[in-house]
Formats: sequence, C-alpha cells, structure tokens
Amino acid sequence: MAVCGSRTSHIGHFVGKMAARRLHYALAVNNSSVSYSNRSIENVRKANISLRNKGQPHNFMLSQYFKTSVAKRKGHEGFGLEGFRVLSLARFSSGTTAPSSLSSDNTKEKEQTADTVDSSEGKIHLKLNSGSFYLPHPAKAKTGGEDAHFIYDPAQAIGVADGVGGWADLGIDAGEYARELMSNCMSVIQEEPKDSVDLIRVLEKAYMRTKAKGSSTACIVALTDEDLYAVNLGDSGFMLVRHGSAIFKSPVQQHGFNFPYQLEGSTAGDSPSLAQAFKITVAPGDVLVVGTDGLFDNLYDADITEVVIHAVEAGFGPQMTAKKIAALAQQRAMDTTKPSPFSDAAKEAGFEYQGGKLDDITVVVSYVTNNANPLAN
Repeated sequence: MAVCGSRTSHIGHFVGKMAARRLHYALAVNNSSVSYSNRSIENVRKANISLRNKGQPHNFMLSQYFKTSVAKRKGHEGFGLEGFRVLSLARFSSGTTAPSSLSSDNTKEKEQTADTVDSSEGKIHLKLNSGSFYLPHPAKAKTGGEDAHFIYDPAQAIGVADGVGGWADLGIDAGEYARELMSNCMSVIQEEPKDSVDLIRVLEKAYMRTKAKGSSTACIVALTDEDLYAVNLGDSGFMLVRHGSAIFKSPVQQHGFNFPYQLEGSTAGDSPSLAQAFKITVAPGDVLVVGTDGLFDNLYDADITEVVIHAVEAGFGPQMTAKKIAALAQQRAMDTTKPSPFSDAAKEAGFEYQGGKLDDITVVVSYVTNNANPLAN
C-alpha cells in the first residue's frame, strides 16, 4: 500500500510521510480524534440506489448499505493457514509459501473456474469464472509483498486484502496480517449457510480471528443466483464492466489522502462494521474486476475497461485478462511522466506528485456466465 522504493528524494519524502501518517493512526489511537467504542451496533443507515444503463437489455440495480456502527470484539480464538490444507477447491494466494492445496504462484497458476449446480427452477443460476494475477512491489519481491487474495469456488466468492506497508518500519510484515485475514475469510465462508453468505458477518468473524500484527484493507465479493454481493473497507475495491462500459465502481473509504480505512489487530484500527456493502444484479457477459490500490491508483477506469474489451474480443480467459491488467498497472506505476489516479488525488490534496505509484498489484477478474464451457486461456 505505501511505497517502499521511490524514484526521487522528493517523492520518497512524500510517500514516506504518507506511510508514517497511516501508521501513526494505528499506533497512537489514544491521541486520535476517531473514537468508535461508544457507538451503537444498531446505528445503521441504509441507502438504495437504482441505476439504469441506457441501451442495455438488463437494468442495473444497485442496493448499497452503509453500516456506520461498530462494536468491540473480545474473546475469539485465532485460525491460521493450517486449517486450509483440506480446501482442495479453494485458491489462496499470498506470494509466499502456502499449503499444498493452496495456490500462491500467480505467474504459473492455472485458470480458476467456479462450478455450481442448479437445483431450483425459474431462476438463472450464474457462475463466476475467475482468474488472478499478482505482481509484488519490486522492492518486496523476495518477501512476496503485502497483498493477499483468495478465490473460493464452491461459494462463488473472492477476496483481496492489502497489508499496510508502513508497519515495515517497526519490523512487522503486514502481509502476514493480510494473508491470515483472507484465510480466515475463506474459513468463515465455509461456515455460512449455502446460497446465503452474509459478507459483513464473514468480515467481522474473520477480523476477530486474525491475530497477526499489522493492518490491511479488505474487499470480498460473492455471487448468488443473479446477485453480486460485496463488502469493501478501505481503498481496495471492485468495478463491473458491461457491454464495454464500466457501470459501477466501489468508492474509496479513507480518513484522508492515502490514509484508507483499515482493519488492525487491536482497537486502534477501523471496525469491519464500517465496511460498505453492495448488492448488484448481474447478467451473463458482465466482467468483474477486483483489486488492491496498486491497481486503482495507477489505472483509470477507462484503462481497465479497454483491456477487458480487448481481452474478451481476443478470447482470453480471466487469468490472462488479469495478467494484462496487472502488467499495464505496473507499467504505469513506473512511469514518472503520465498522470495517474494517484497523482490526481495527490494534487487535489495539495501535494506535488507526478506519475504512477509503485506498489503491490493484485487483480482478480471474473467472467459472469451461465455457460458450462467458459473461455479458456
């Protein structure tokens, strides 16, 4: 999330200041103006938004739920990676060594395809045909970076997390927190009722079970019938492409510029109850792109959409599409001359910054289909 290697001393000072600012929030909660402990868990605000995509055969319906309350978590046991050795249908990536049934090498990983069985009548049961690609920050390649993600086929669920890099200054690998959080999300999803996964509850339980030091953002998405459910906390996120247009993108949650909401292993961080929850009706042919801020800080929506269009036209599967998106994001991250979403936001916040932002880049692409034979790489 925070840049560890800089191109110039000015940029290095800038991003270093931002990383320190994030970590200060996590470590100095007693002096923070943000206090959550006295808020009621029942204080919930709900907003419904309907959007119509002109000229499209399917109306795009979005229900957005904002949970603004928090609660204090106590007394929950941790659950580590060892519990996932039996998940032969799960795909988990961290950039580091993982159990044999889990996948961590995105550059060689085979396409990850979700299969479901239709058991009821009168409904269209869709599938997520998903693939992923991960590029760690060049300076973090040896340690695998600080992003983590999973694709869990049986529940048609995917998730991404971005460990906050500023913890490295204290000798803490925030990637361990992100990896444990995503592992716990997979575990909790297995405990949820079939076809009725409550992602807010998933995130809350996973958060309570995560014991590693550090902090991270989190985004989880699951498909049930024709509806896509998602929860997002921080500046990871997702976007949906339909008929060559980006019809929705999750908003960023941040306390200030480059200071996103983040889950942390103590009361210093943000609560999972602050995550925004979404319900979106999808249709065959839609393309879902989920990623960490290494993606969205470096590519505009139009850039991502253009890659998706070309990939689909070329007959590429989702993993190859994810690879092409990640490669372009890294290319832009290394470009010191072209504007980027990150440089735009920096200027809006009053900072001098030009070019992209080097970071870990995680991209998960899912094709929404009801075809028993989805595209292959």
